[in-house]
Amino acid sequence: MSVLVVVRVSGDTTTFQKALANRADEFQDVATRAKQAGAIHHRFGIGDGFVLAVDEWETAEGFEQFFGDPQMQEFVASIGADPAPPQITICEVTASPDEF
Repeated sequence: MSVLVVVRVSGDTTTFQKALANRADEFQDVATRAKQAGAIHHRFGIGDGFVLAVDEWETAEGFEQFFGDPQMQEFVASIGADPAPPQITICEVTASPDEF
C-alpha cells in the first residue's frame, strides 16, 4: 500500500518561484531521482511564507531516504527554504467512494 507524504517548508516563496522558472532542469533531475526512489505523484502549492509538497510514494522509507539525502537537503535550502526542519506528515493511502 502506498503512502501520502505532505511536506510543509517555511521559507522565501519568491525565491522558490524564481527557482521554478530559472532552475527547471534541476527540478527535473530531482523528479527523476524521486521516481527512481519510489515517488508516484508529486505536486507543489505555495502559501503565505511556505511551500507545500503533496506526494504519493511507494513506501515511507523510500521517501525518508530520498528526502534525507544531503544533496536533496542542499537543494531545498538553495531554493528558499528556512533552516528550520519542515513539517512532514506521512499516512497510508486508503480508497474511498468519493475519490476522483
